[in-house]
Amino acid sequence: MQALRLALAQINSVVGDLPANSAAIVEWTVRAAHDGANVVVFPEMALTGYPVEDLALRPSFAAASARALTELAAALDSAGCGDRIVVVGYLDRDAEGSRNSAAVITDGRVATRYDKHSLPTYRVFDEARYFAPGSGLSITTVNGLRLGVVVCEDIWQPGGPVPAYGAAGVDMLLCLNASPFEQGKDEVRRSIAARRATEIGAPIAYVNVVGGQDELVFDGASFVVGPDGSTWGRSPQFVEHLLIVDVDAPADPGPDAATVPGWSIDRIPLPDVAITGWQRAEPYLAEIASTEEQVWGALVTGLRDYVHKNGFRSVALGLSGGIDSAVVAAIAVDALGHDAVHGVSMPSTYSSDHSRTDAEDFASRTGIHFRVEPIADMVACYVDQLHLTGLAEENIQARCRGMVLMALSNSFGHLVLATGNKSELAVGYSTIYGDAVGGFAPIKDVPKSLVWDLARWRNKSAADRGDIPPIPESSIDKPPSAELRPGQLDTDSLPDYDELDAIVFRYVDHDQGFADIVAAGFDAAVVADILRKVDASEYKRRQYPIGTKVTSRAFGRDRRMPITNGWRDYATLDGV
Repeated sequence: MQALRLALAQINSVVGDLPANSAAIVEWTVRAAHDGANVVVFPEMALTGYPVEDLALRPSFAAASARALTELAAALDSAGCGDRIVVVGYLDRDAEGSRNSAAVITDGRVATRYDKHSLPTYRVFDEARYFAPGSGLSITTVNGLRLGVVVCEDIWQPGGPVPAYGAAGVDMLLCLNASPFEQGKDEVRRSIAARRATEIGAPIAYVNVVGGQDELVFDGASFVVGPDGSTWGRSPQFVEHLLIVDVDAPADPGPDAATVPGWSIDRIPLPDVAITGWQRAEPYLAEIASTEEQVWGALVTGLRDYVHKNGFRSVALGLSGGIDSAVVAAIAVDALGHDAVHGVSMPSTYSSDHSRTDAEDFASRTGIHFRVEPIADMVACYVDQLHLTGLAEENIQARCRGMVLMALSNSFGHLVLATGNKSELAVGYSTIYGDAVGGFAPIKDVPKSLVWDLARWRNKSAADRGDIPPIPESSIDKPPSAELRPGQLDTDSLPDYDELDAIVFRYVDHDQGFADIVAAGFDAAVVADILRKVDASEYKRRQYPIGTKVTSRAFGRDRRMPITNGWRDYATLDGV
């Protein structure tokens, strides 16, 4: 008997666009059929996009998803793929509520379906709000293999459907996923899947969605692991891809269990699918990129999809000559092309000469649109009429720049990009209605120390290819400054960014308290000052544009602290 040829189709779905998503599923199934695949597996909720959030609560949307599934089955049959088995995620609904479901389609119909059992309610996930859990197992037999279906979180939690499938008797698990990217997560996924595969003694095929959806970006990186935990195939990150893996039927399959306590079992035998001219495929293992390359890929994908999926054609940003705006502009060039990027230099009385020339240098290196709009006269009007001094005078400069950018957005339809990084947002170093204006903030979740690493990596990658490095070295090397008063430097009121980022990482990403951070070796007075700034700035972050999540705990969807909040653990300790 031929081995079963499995195709994992990591595609970029658009939330709510059922016709486009359905057409993509048919297109990729046809490709897989041309490559000789018997079974084609698509990601979690590929038909509806993910996450659908409160759309899941609308019966009309669930009904549209169910209709789209029926139409998809007919479309696959019409496209000549009726004899293939296609597994696709979609939204279903029954008397108990909406379901995060997977359908097994063949011969123009839905042969069986599976409802996600483990519904995550941590970090960016809130699935218990939207879905009812499933309690059934779906096992399809084809070409001598018993294929079980699970969805994403089902393999992350101990217990649940994975050991139930092991008890029922399966030869492979097909795992449909919408797992967002964050640093280091790819290796964690493979480790979890390998552990589950060894537990049940069967391979696991893990197919993940790719593309950006608001703050989230999905990296794909689909893979297949064997029952010994070895990697049989791996897709690249941040691109749509079809991973082909041949799987042999076991020589001595275990018995089928008639029942598994606590679970219903739907067993569906299907006719074997024989492929003419079949020859075994070579295993494909995509290279694993460096941390900087992965993060850059996530930021480029997140921005590109936000712009394209929301109908924008161009972006604009303030180009100050500093490291943050240069990195954001470089991301935009990689995501959209230089002709879609508009950089605006907005010098004030306090802007240094090198800031202006560095902005011009970046524009020259990359070919973006560039214009200079001085703001000194605008600022003087506010300062003179309102008699502004100190912080009020500093912030009016940022707000004049924000007005310029939004005026250009209104005039030309640009999406304005905010250029603040995670370190600045943590301690409140942004001006509401100033540098915080815009529709998207590409490096919102990137700590300042990582911003520098990304800039150096991007320049080196360009040099290695023989291209001009996009970011001026002086933008990378000069001390960071907002340039809102004479001689201003960020270090006037903040510790070194490596120290700041380490404190923020402990407090924000890992919920460590004052005492824990001080015990790790940080100065108590510095820690107390930083924690006060983080707590006091929550109201600012609520009004900041969304941006791509790349760390383990992003502000916004990931970390939701009350603005009105009287808890201060550092205020109860002596000497602080």
